[in-house]
Amino acid sequence: MKEPDKYKKITDKGKSRKHYSKNKKNPAVFKKDEERLIRLNKYIANAGICSRREADQLIQSGVIKVNGKIVKELGTKVSVNDKVQYGDETLKAEKKYYILLNKPKGYITTTDDPYNRKTVMFLVRDACKERIYPVGRLDRNSTGLLLLTNDGDMAKKLTHPKHGIRKVYHAVLDKNLIKNDFNKILKGINLEDGFIRVDKIAYVKGSENKKEIGIELHSGKNRILRRIFESLGYKVIKLDRASFAGLTKKDIPRGKWRHLDEKEVNYLRMV
Repeated sequence: MKEPDKYKKITDKGKSRKHYSKNKKNPAVFKKDEERLIRLNKYIANAGICSRREADQLIQSGVIKVNGKIVKELGTKVSVNDKVQYGDETLKAEKKYYILLNKPKGYITTTDDPYNRKTVMFLVRDACKERIYPVGRLDRNSTGLLLLTNDGDMAKKLTHPKHGIRKVYHAVLDKNLIKNDFNKILKGINLEDGFIRVDKIAYVKGSENKKEIGIELHSGKNRILRRIFESLGYKVIKLDRASFAGLTKKDIPRGKWRHLDEKEVNYLRMV
């Protein structure tokens, strides 16, 4: 069956993929539009309808239209000029939101929990009507800074190891951290999932003992600080994230949140 003229073929790493373009005659304009193409599932997710995985399911079920035509092919790309519909609803790219939460203890860092436990989404339920989600994670018993957003590109950047986003934590241990173990952490520890080394470690100034530790690192591995200390025989009593990507908890009480200002958002784009 011959494809309509509005469909074009482009090659992506050897694979033929379908995309839409209205600029068929001018190669220069076509190339410029091609650079702005995004995957259909990402477009749907950016509109706040669902996740990308769920968007793939919608596409395959035949409920998504592009320029009036039902599209079922995964990997389809669209431009800002295309009309994308979910049923009879025309989707639009939503406004980006960046929410900084001072997470309290006892909340799960997830958008949904099958066991009906408290999640961080309850704390930011009034932040915006758009669908936002956590950037990275803090375990249930940890507190401190957590960024939530609907900007998928920003979230990917801030969680990818290659960007080395710095996080600063304040840990309280069940006993004094002896100097020998302090040096071991500084030099690096072998854990079950590989070698890990913190960027900085220090005893907290003003503390009456050596149970309070300040640590800076960029690893995003699950429960990494708790596992570092547990490997040396310590238990973390309290763990608080004081800084994330240069952002701090200043003027944000525990359990409260605020929107990032334009200057902060621009800073995150540059880190």
